[in-house]
Amino acid sequence: MARTTTSRRGFVSSLANGLMTIPAAAVYAGLTVVPVGFAVYYSFTRYNGIPSQPPTWVGFENYARVIQDPIGDLRPAVVVTTLIAVVGAFLVNGAALALALLLRRTTPFNTFARVVMFYPHVLSALIVGFLWQAILGPQGAVNNLLESRGTSSLPFLADPDWALATLIVVIVWAQFGVQLVLYLAGLQAVSPELQEAARLDGAGSVQVFRHVTWPALAPTVTVTIVTSVLSLLKVYDVVLGLTNGGPGDATQTWAYEILAVSFANNKVGLACAQAVLLVLVAGILSFTIIALRRRAEEGAEAVG
Repeated sequence: MARTTTSRRGFVSSLANGLMTIPAAAVYAGLTVVPVGFAVYYSFTRYNGIPSQPPTWVGFENYARVIQDPIGDLRPAVVVTTLIAVVGAFLVNGAALALALLLRRTTPFNTFARVVMFYPHVLSALIVGFLWQAILGPQGAVNNLLESRGTSSLPFLADPDWALATLIVVIVWAQFGVQLVLYLAGLQAVSPELQEAARLDGAGSVQVFRHVTWPALAPTVTVTIVTSVLSLLKVYDVVLGLTNGGPGDATQTWAYEILAVSFANNKVGLACAQAVLLVLVAGILSFTIIALRRRAEEGAEAVG
């Protein structure tokens, strides 16, 4: 009898817990699953977004058009996105890790510095773009200051190469705050005893970092790399506010091509196909990075 009562209570508890998750699951399904489902469906259709004109099923025509890219619209955007993802991820994680090592100790100054470093991430990405456009634009504060001193202005946003480099720097400035917090949390898990033992054995700061701190940060590094790459692959707001994709198509990213070009021209089916491919690429890259990092961690453990 006691076992029956206990099992009944367990069933009731499990049922209650399941019922409590229904509202959250419904919200998630309504805001994420359903829109993604519609996007996948529209990617197989020719649709201009006008409700009075229903979509026409075309199969893989949109995907073939994206892959073949007959007009050459998407190819430059893919190249720009790749550069931003690779260079940006390296700079974001490098800057975040270096600052985390400097600010790891809890002092009033370090606490204030952490808040200042994280603040750019709090700002809207669109606001960040407009802010730096006002600073670095042709008529921005920096160029006005240079001209007032008799120095020629710099083409931060007017020259294609300068604009892309400026865009990457602004994106890094806006996004490294999250990685900084993650690295600070990861450093808290590093054993002070192991670090002290390494120093007593004669290891220098570089050796302590290489053989003690870095291996302990391995899970954090995996998370920061994946999150930064995913964030950089879908950059749109900063591009819109800072360069609007220009000059020419020098700073048009994949996400910008989807939202500001394809959707703006009522090519909903094509835009959805581009978005689905972007999600697939992001997923493949994420799993690849995780697999490579896991293999590296296993190799380090085997050597150790």
